[in-house]
Amino acid sequence: MSPAERDDPGGAMGGLDRAAAILGAFDATHRELTLAALVARCGLPRSTTHRTAERMIRLGWMDKPDGRYRIGDRLFEIASLAPLRLELRETVLPFLQDLHTATRITVQLGVLKGAEVLIVEKITGHRPIPVLSQVGGLIPAHCSALGRAILTYSDPVTIDAVLDAGMEPRTPRTLTSKAAVMRELTAIPSRGWAVDREEGNIGVSCVAAPVFGPLGAVAAALSVTGPSAAVRADRIGPAVRLAAAAASRAYTYRH
Repeated sequence: MSPAERDDPGGAMGGLDRAAAILGAFDATHRELTLAALVARCGLPRSTTHRTAERMIRLGWMDKPDGRYRIGDRLFEIASLAPLRLELRETVLPFLQDLHTATRITVQLGVLKGAEVLIVEKITGHRPIPVLSQVGGLIPAHCSALGRAILTYSDPVTIDAVLDAGMEPRTPRTLTSKAAVMRELTAIPSRGWAVDREEGNIGVSCVAAPVFGPLGAVAAALSVTGPSAAVRADRIGPAVRLAAAAASRAYTYRH
């Protein structure tokens, strides 16, 4: 599509497409953007970007403090109504809080989204780990305990789609072969939890267990993530498994 087509309100790219392109320019490392940076990241012409962004500000979808654009509060209000956040988060949050109280280590709740895990909720306490994704962030499913806990109970088509999407190494310890990841998945049911031993970030380990929904289908996973010296699977695993089992019962009964 040419810039002229993009700049034409009646052309191939509609208003919602332009708004989506602008919103897609923001991520965990680009929370505030100047107009020039927004143009560069969204790929739209400057005039289109400016006009669409100003309209989004009037709608409350974006803010512009100090001349820099950022996501507006109205989108947060709307997002909080999504079933994923409203039902899953509200149901599992008490068990995440109990798990955090028991371990004093960061706990997370994630769902599978394509070949990645979307972080739905997170409790960090007073000592957050900067390298971890924030709520709304994405992490690779193949090398995360959250992803493996979900994949273990997913159908073969889903597993193949994730593992065939590419397994880029995040650290020297990342498992990058399908056979190696499948061995990990096979070991999870017998012990009740998945493990990530510094595969996403050096010095950080994670233990996760699946959360099941109606009809026994896996819906999400919750985890304890922190410094490897503090996250020992043999000690943390049972607590994670129990929290996930309790969350599963609550989520199933809610439906």
